[in-house]
Amino acid sequence: MFRNAVAALFGAVAIAASGAGVHAGASPLLAGARQLILVVTPGWDDVQGQLRRFEREGPGQPWRPVGQAGTIVVGRNGTAWDPLASPVVPGPRKAEGDGRSPAGVFALGRAFGFAPAADAAWLKLPYLPVVEGIECVDDPASTVYNQIVDRRRVQSPDWKSSERMRDVGEAYRWGVVVHYNTPAVAKRGSCIFLHIGGEGGRGTAGCTAMPATDLRAVMEWLDPGRAPVLVQLPAAAYEKLKGEWVLP
Repeated sequence: MFRNAVAALFGAVAIAASGAGVHAGASPLLAGARQLILVVTPGWDDVQGQLRRFEREGPGQPWRPVGQAGTIVVGRNGTAWDPLASPVVPGPRKAEGDGRSPAGVFALGRAFGFAPAADAAWLKLPYLPVVEGIECVDDPASTVYNQIVDRRRVQSPDWKSSERMRDVGEAYRWGVVVHYNTPAVAKRGSCIFLHIGGEGGRGTAGCTAMPATDLRAVMEWLDPGRAPVLVQLPAAAYEKLKGEWVLP
């Protein structure tokens, strides 16, 4: 299946699938952000929710809405606190294979997709073309757990489980890496993305999914120079934290 820099694909064996953690309180990630994706679901076990985008001129400035709200789905079993977060509202804790999306504050990383780099020039985010051999490792016993790797460049693969991203199909035609569980701790969860999906209200394995047109609008808007973050919470936690975190 969103603290260190993501390695360049062809300059290293692995690419971190998630590069910055979640923090309790008004985190440095959120304090420095000038772009915000806010996802709110009705409760911990709910799959469908709403995504809204906001931006601001700088820290301490008011958030301004961008575009229209959209419908998303999260994990098939709902959401769960990142284990690094202090649960101001009681709820489950995220673990590998639980079918829940992480709740908290997360930086957003590079985009990925099936198109060659030349056809992704509309993106401001760094871009990874997903070709055959690109995998996201979800085996907690692996030394590259929660990393995107090019299997063709790994001499001795030590994982027994991974997402072969090209084989996932339409859901991964376009996507964005959510920086979760990095540095990776075994069994806390892996390979968390924004990607295409949500047909019929079906949840994901732990990612946040939306229609392709909505994802395209989000990806065109995201600018790494504006330190974008994802805030993902059930409604009760959002209402509890809205003032403290200065959320819109």
